[in-house]
Amino acid sequence: MTNKVALITGAGQGIGEGIARQLAKDGFDVALSGRHLDKVQRVADDINQDGGNAIAIQSDVQYKDQVFDSVKQTVAKFGQMDVFVNNAGIAHVAQICNTTEEDLDKLLDINVKGTFFGIQAAAAQFKKQGTPGKIINASSIAGHEGFELLGGYSATKFAIRGLTQAAAKELARDQITVNA
Repeated sequence: MTNKVALITGAGQGIGEGIARQLAKDGFDVALSGRHLDKVQRVADDINQDGGNAIAIQSDVQYKDQVFDSVKQTVAKFGQMDVFVNNAGIAHVAQICNTTEEDLDKLLDINVKGTFFGIQAAAAQFKKQGTPGKIINASSIAGHEGFELLGGYSATKFAIRGLTQAAAKELARDQITVNA
């Protein structure tokens, strides 16, 4: 593939880093976003040193304006966007009865609202470009079955499954695929 552009959230470590590196190897230009610029910059620098084309963007997915801004920065650099990977997420290991309101708020803000905002930002860009697009949302086995000590996390991953199904139905007419 050439001239395809992907934006990956939570790309400074773990699964997001792995996705970014693989897409770069596959020929994509990649925009890496994350809360910690130093982490995404390290990955972008490695990709660029290996012959890829990557940029680092500081963005916190729990804030809608930052998600939309990361799309704007991606398009400003690469001219378009073809794939949006909603990867950013956090886990919380605790019994449901020991999960605080603050813990739950953070899980919902990052995992659910972050994915919601990513779908909105990506769909708006694909529609603006008049091109098909792909949105990929990170779910989990915990989104298929609730696990002990992962009640809050499981709830967010179940929510992402439902959100993905609804977005796929809504955006299909615009040739935008949404998968988890």
